[in-house]
Amino acid sequence: MPGTVKKSSSPISRPLIVLVPHRLGRREARRRLDTGIDRLQRELSALLSGLDYHWRGDTLNFTASAMWQKITGRIEVLEEAVRVEIELPWVMRFLRDTITKRVRGRGVALLEKPPGEE
Repeated sequence: MPGTVKKSSSPISRPLIVLVPHRLGRREARRRLDTGIDRLQRELSALLSGLDYHWRGDTLNFTASAMWQKITGRIEVLEEAVRVEIELPWVMRFLRDTITKRVRGRGVALLEKPPGEE
């Protein structure tokens, strides 16, 4: 129509979602994540800063900074999997595949039996 201005719609950002299967049950998976989060924070300190997190039921909500960008997300502990959802800033979206692989690898490592545990 003449005189009509068409608004451009920006693509809706989809969160990065990674599923990490396990056979631990919800309770044990949550315990292992809870005990391993400090270790993870130390291991990723060169890449991730200002990690702040809190549990709400079986969901760990978190915020952090990476590459001078704020990242938010949550980790939902399910009976047979851990579901990680991360809202990536637009400047980090090109790293989506790399981040997916790292999140999956770290998730598997956190769910493994911690050293020294029988």
